[in-house]
Amino acid sequence: METQRTADADTDASPDPHEAAMQALVDAGYPAVLASVTDAEGKTSNLALGQGDLATGEAPPVDGEVRIGSNTKMFVSTIVLQLVDEGQLALDAPIDTYLPGLITGDGVDGTKISVRQLLQHTAGLPEYADKVAADAFGAQQTYISPRDMLDVALERPAAFAPGERWAYSNTNYLVLGLMIEAVTNRALATQIEDRIAAPLGLEHTYLPAPGERQLRGEHPRGYHAETAGELRDISDLDPAFGWAAGALVSTPSELNTFMRALLDGQLLSAEALAEMQTTVPAGSELTPGAAYGLGLQSYPMSCGGVAWGHGGDIPGTQTRNAIGPDGTAVTIAVTALPWAIVSPDDNERLLAQYRMVTDALDETLCVQ
Repeated sequence: METQRTADADTDASPDPHEAAMQALVDAGYPAVLASVTDAEGKTSNLALGQGDLATGEAPPVDGEVRIGSNTKMFVSTIVLQLVDEGQLALDAPIDTYLPGLITGDGVDGTKISVRQLLQHTAGLPEYADKVAADAFGAQQTYISPRDMLDVALERPAAFAPGERWAYSNTNYLVLGLMIEAVTNRALATQIEDRIAAPLGLEHTYLPAPGERQLRGEHPRGYHAETAGELRDISDLDPAFGWAAGALVSTPSELNTFMRALLDGQLLSAEALAEMQTTVPAGSELTPGAAYGLGLQSYPMSCGGVAWGHGGDIPGTQTRNAIGPDGTAVTIAVTALPWAIVSPDDNERLLAQYRMVTDALDETLCVQ
């Protein structure tokens, strides 16, 4: 694949120290990579490599808008904890306190699941996303409401008893989105704008409106595949299936700005931030050594120390992002998911492909 390089206008002619790690992602088959590095002093360097549009060969825009998938959960958890700070929610109160009678099913009881357990993925709620978004291209032009997605989840039995163990479920954040709207009597999109995006000056960070399929700002095209390697444009996508669990749009640099503000205590009280960073083990073959707090994940760094962030996968984009111990924030977005490039049947190659972006994140955080 022919590679094009674009960078900030104020970038000098010297080579970017992180370019090799990003170029390796393009060489591995990702159409484009957009990266942003913000150091502890707040200086930001943005880089874009590859092809932003495979049809035209156009270079990807530096710091363009991308769908950030499950990074949405960091924003939702921040709002929930702001509401805890304000006394409108309590972490150890049951769901039923705020959504009476809504969460019920086979082994599912909203009177026995706490807000904390939703945030930390220890609630045992069954997953909805694998059914609703199983056919990415089929869902591309389809709007589905949060309540309808919740109904899909509650047709299934509970995965486990509340608090029994950790297991990632997008349904937890679907419920938290509904809870935010019920408690504040305002739309989740409005809460994200008013509580986070506007105060931090994030002009390209937003939750798309129902039926809004096109990104609002300059962006690379995103690609997906029904058969690995046969990439098709999936940029114009109704992300309703993600909603509070994964529909947010941002840019790499704006995601860095948000993470730095969050961990710097600009958005939450010290007590709420400490709760957010209280973790349970969440390591897996994909993320060895990881731990999960309240919408925030920690990762052991290869050079020592712990990085805090999240990450997101949505058809057309994979994003990995974190802040290292020295305060450096890094976000890397590639314009396809690993299984659009490598067959899911080849587990060893798929695992290696999946880890590439996380490894590039780790390398970038360590090489400062």
